[in-house]
Parts: sequence; structure tokens; C-alpha cells
Amino acid sequence: MAIILDGKGTAAKINEATKLKANELTAQGVQPGIAVILVGDDPASQIYTRNKHRKAVNLGMKSILKKFPSSVSQDEILNEVEKLNQDDSIHAILIQLPLPAQIDATTVTNAIDPKKDVDGFSSVNLGKLFGNQAGNYPVACTPKGIMTILREYKIDLSGKDVVVVGRSVLVGRPVAALMINQDATVTLAGIKTNNLKALTKTADIIVVATGVANLISGNDLKEGAVVIDVGINRGEDGKLTGDVDFESASKVASAITPVPGGVGPMTIATLMQQTVELAQWSINNGK
Repeated sequence: MAIILDGKGTAAKINEATKLKANELTAQGVQPGIAVILVGDDPASQIYTRNKHRKAVNLGMKSILKKFPSSVSQDEILNEVEKLNQDDSIHAILIQLPLPAQIDATTVTNAIDPKKDVDGFSSVNLGKLFGNQAGNYPVACTPKGIMTILREYKIDLSGKDVVVVGRSVLVGRPVAALMINQDATVTLAGIKTNNLKALTKTADIIVVATGVANLISGNDLKEGAVVIDVGINRGEDGKLTGDVDFESASKVASAITPVPGGVGPMTIATLMQQTVELAQWSINNGK
């Protein structure tokens, strides 16, 4: 039976360290601050932003939520981003996705000061990641959280064959870059990849982030593979399932993340962690 990679437990450790660091910075006169921009009334987005706000406050940070109607113009959002860029009490800016059709997500994301781009989605920060540049800069939170789990369980990436299924800029592409930077050999695939299941059977480590419930089963895995399941899908019975069939996969894998309780808790914990890091880096940069 596979080792369960406990994201919930790992996230709790991160949150504890984040709170201590936030309190330390606040005592030095710099309270870490995060601002979230929410457009429209999407129920899931409202839940996500509310949870982020509560967590930030609980960890000792300043947290503000800027809400706009779905009819808001792109210029109005860009103006708000610029105000937050100039606000020295805000170290992290996040734009909650999805956005309505009249707003281009890439444009508004790139308007965020790269030093405050807590999601790590701006072209500047993605370029630094893919270029494996030295120095401090934010990285997409879910991929960074995945790397933290692997480190927590002492899973070495060097020389390993990795297959990432899912090519989004939110997860697939940045996690592939992070793993390449750790000397893994990475294949980036998608649901339209020819002979996908034959490919996944070659992987020492597989990351699945497609949004397709139970896409990968135990039959699609190499014996002893490490499985990172990023998917969160709600079935007709109301239960959450991942992109990997946990029951069959856990009989083949050496280690696996559960859903829920795996990658999900790591994403928000990493967001909070990175907010504090951005505050610390702002001090180091002389701000």
C-alpha cells in the first residue's frame, strides 16, 4: 500500500512557521499584507477568496478584498492594480480567476508589480522560473506546494523520469519547470497526447492536473511510482475525487496524494507563505 503524502499535515506545519514569521516581521514594523481582487459573483470564487482572507488574518497578516461587479471595465481593474502596486502596506496582489470576458487575464496579471505577484503568473516571474534564474521571486503556489510535499517526504527528483499530465500555466507548465530545475527528466503531456497511458507507465513520478475525474488508474502507472493528484472534481454523489483513481492507484504507487487532503491544502498554505516571503524580500530590497 502506498505512503499517503499528507498535504493537510504538511500545510499545518507551513502555516505555523508562516504565523511565526509574520509576527516577527510585524514586530519589526512590517506587517505582511495581501490584497485580493474579486470580480463578479461566482460562488466558488467567493468561497476561495473568503477562505484566503480568513487564513491571512488568522496568521497575523493584513488582508483586504477588493470586490467589483461583473460589469466592471478592464481599465477600472488596471487602475485598482496600480493603486495596490503603489501601496507599501501591500506586499502581495492576487486577481481571483476566472474573469469576465471583457477583461483579459494576461493583461491585468502583467500589470501587477512582479515583486507583488504572489501567484507567480506574470510574464516576468514565469520567465525567471523557466530560465532558472537565481534570486528571490514568486512561483505559482500549487506547483511550489507540490515541491514542498516532495521535499517533506524526501522524494528526490534528480535523474527521475517525470510525466506531467496537464499543460496549464497554473500548474502543469510551472511544475514542469520546477522539476527540470531539480534535474528531473520531464515530459509535459495533456489529455490529447497520443498513447497517454503508455507514457504514464514510464514515469517514476507523475503529476496529474487535468480536471478529468479518475483519468489515471493503477493500470496506467509504473510499479512504485510517486503520484501527485492535483485534480478536484465533485461527483454526482457530492464527494470529491481527483484526476487519479485513488483506490487502484494506491495499490501500485509507492506514494500518493489523497483528494481531499493532498495538494489542495498546500496551495493556500503556500500562498500565505509566499506573502510573508514577499514582505521579507521587500525589506531586503530596501523598501
